[in-house]
Amino acid sequence: MSSEYRIDSQRLGQFVQAIWRHTGSSAREAELVAEHLVQANLAGHDSHGVGMIPRYMSSLAQGHLQLNTHARVVKDAGAVLTLDGGKGFGQVVACEAMERGIERARQLGIAAVALHNAHHIGRIGHWAEQCARAGLVSIHFVNVMGDPMVAPFGGSDRRFGTNPFCVVFPRPGQAPLLLDFATSGIAYGKTRVAYNKGLTVAPGYLIDEQGRPTNEPKVMHEAPFGSLLPFGAHKGYALATLCEILGGALSGGQTTHDDTLQVTNDAIINCMTTIILSPDAFEAPAMQAEAEAFVDWVKASPESGDEPIQVPGEWEEMNRALRLQDGIPIDGNTWQQICAAAQAAGMPPAELEGYRALAQAASA
Repeated sequence: MSSEYRIDSQRLGQFVQAIWRHTGSSAREAELVAEHLVQANLAGHDSHGVGMIPRYMSSLAQGHLQLNTHARVVKDAGAVLTLDGGKGFGQVVACEAMERGIERARQLGIAAVALHNAHHIGRIGHWAEQCARAGLVSIHFVNVMGDPMVAPFGGSDRRFGTNPFCVVFPRPGQAPLLLDFATSGIAYGKTRVAYNKGLTVAPGYLIDEQGRPTNEPKVMHEAPFGSLLPFGAHKGYALATLCEILGGALSGGQTTHDDTLQVTNDAIINCMTTIILSPDAFEAPAMQAEAEAFVDWVKASPESGDEPIQVPGEWEEMNRALRLQDGIPIDGNTWQQICAAAQAAGMPPAELEGYRALAQAASA
């Protein structure tokens, strides 16, 4: 089993920024990528955190990820905007797409933003939180184009991506209600985390290359490859299908099929269709009071176990508080992969050793 370190989030963010600056990113791009990845770790979603750096670096080396690229508007239809991400960092182009959508929703009360051809846009809740900070509701449909990992309900091999779905509801003065999940039972990145730690995953999430149930994450990382399963059997599969169509086809991007497969490279190409709503555009003066009354009602249920009743988003807030205090956990294999990526980026040995010491100090 791999060792585990605890890394201070601020210092980790500095390390990630330095990696991408050495690679050739502008200071702003490096800042946005680092903020997004570290925030994913702080929220408890290590699958979308700094462990993605080695794959991003491989995608860059293969000519897929494009540095210092910005979202380009290809159609402006008033309340509907369509943007091309140009395979730029998703942490940049999705941020820019949300900025445009937020501005338009404030003007019109509603906006739909279609973003296609973006390199990995990461944790979708990050973009929902961006909308919530502006006081807006948002709904996100996302596909992972040409990178099949999930078997359809009733099927036995991989046919589509983990296709996230996300919704946020802002709450003035406190954290928003945030629903954000992959439509697979677990995210692909969670199998990477388990694989690097030498752990198995819970039953019901994976099948091997012959369609047999397994709890070994290696089926997602070593040939012959198996598949993830959708959450909730036919219900998760149905939602994944609509995320594929609404996220991929409606956005002006592509869906996964024979002509779009990218299984031989490390690129992750996302398409996302987002609906942004301004609560002020509705005649709902008791909206917040009704929302809080429901939350209070739910939490008043007698607890059936040792864990408190939580509403969507509270798990992430709990993780943020703990990890800001105790540091972000990173297993030894992932840490070595990140340091190797820093070396590949051209980080000078003395600088790299200074960052390596973060893990050494944390494990002392």
